[in-house]
Amino acid sequence: MAQFIKIYEDKPNEAAIAKVVKVLKEGGLVIYPTDTVYGLGCDITNTKALERIARIKGVKLDKANFSFVCHDLSNISDYVRQIDTATFKLLKRALPGPYTFILAGNNSLPKEFKKKTTVGIRVPDNAIALEIVKGLGNPIVSTSIHDEDDVIEYTTDPELIFEKWQNLVDLVIDGGYGDNIGSTIIDLSGDEPVVVREGKGSLDIL
Repeated sequence: MAQFIKIYEDKPNEAAIAKVVKVLKEGGLVIYPTDTVYGLGCDITNTKALERIARIKGVKLDKANFSFVCHDLSNISDYVRQIDTATFKLLKRALPGPYTFILAGNNSLPKEFKKKTTVGIRVPDNAIALEIVKGLGNPIVSTSIHDEDDVIEYTTDPELIFEKWQNLVDLVIDGGYGDNIGSTIIDLSGDEPVVVREGKGSLDIL
């Protein structure tokens, strides 16, 4: 059964963050808050954990469209091809924020993602998520927590999330109610930005 810990976004507790980082480093799966919906994440460098997430989502790992949650823009250059000035300025305007940017991947992608030509990058505007990634020292591979309900796409109440996921993951963070609108997804891998999904992030940044 998963651990359930409360962390306050306005002042994330260092000991609690360290506990989450330890679980991730040991190959655990963690459900955590972002600036949009709750995410299910693991350490990008842990193959077994990546395979667990793919199994839970019912997808093949090499075909999965998971996001890489980074601490800041300097993290991003580890996994994407060199970006031009206009793209960099756009990322700087938008991040941290409720966006997923699809960028062309480089040769440093973890072996599980080598077949992919692009990668989705997130830098959420949420202190809990950013402190976890910072403590871990590398990105979290992440996917949104969807709800089976036809009306509600995402579960927003952390206690309900815990009830549903306690036997599938190792730790659930109660970071307060989540949002029920996903991130805005923008594909920057071509010549022009393409809006794949309009979500919480405003398109005024384009």
